[in-house]
Amino acid sequence: MKDQQQKILVADDEASIRRILETRLSMMGFVVITAADGEEALQVFQHQEPDLIILDVMMPKLNGYQVCQSLRQESDVPIIMLTALSDVADRITGLEMGADDYMVKPFSPKELESRIRCILRRITKSHSSHHKSAGVIQVGHLEIDTNKRQVYKDKERIQLTHLEFNLLELLVSRPGEPISRVEFLQKVWGYSPDGKIDTRVVDVHMSRLRNKLKEDTEEPDLILSVRGVGYAIQRGD
Repeated sequence: MKDQQQKILVADDEASIRRILETRLSMMGFVVITAADGEEALQVFQHQEPDLIILDVMMPKLNGYQVCQSLRQESDVPIIMLTALSDVADRITGLEMGADDYMVKPFSPKELESRIRCILRRITKSHSSHHKSAGVIQVGHLEIDTNKRQVYKDKERIQLTHLEFNLLELLVSRPGEPISRVEFLQKVWGYSPDGKIDTRVVDVHMSRLRNKLKEDTEEPDLILSVRGVGYAIQRGD
């Protein structure tokens, strides 16, 4: 992806934020496209196919939650949501809709740039990791193809985002072993251990992953919560 400039869509109704981010991200070598409302964001996405989206929550016509939900019906493009909402429940709503991460306004442009680099580095690594790896792993009713990055349950494919597959891949690489939330943030999100990252980001995405893998409410969880630590996946048969 070094040979081709990566494209970022900045969707925010505040013109000052669009200008600041367009200037800074362009200086980093990205192609930056902008949208001033939710409807325009969806239109621009269809025509420009950006590599990452920075999405404000409070926008006219369609808010960021609605845009995120619509995008997730057809794409797993990385999304970072910007929110000025103070309630914790409001902050993580975007994650529940499928966003990769969120930042609270006012935010540090430098910190946002760091998170963008981490996410795009993770996506680039995923796209280039088709060399020799673990191959097909069987865990319960799941068949996990780490080369094709696909998951099947009883021969039916389960659609996972890049981030969800990375979470699952880390879990199955160490079956039965508890993995801390901090380690997930370091190895899946790519964040430094001293960064001020809300570990609830991990919990929300893990909840989404569990829901996708478990269709039968009577079926025991494959992914287990380890109190005070993080998560572990059951050992295979």
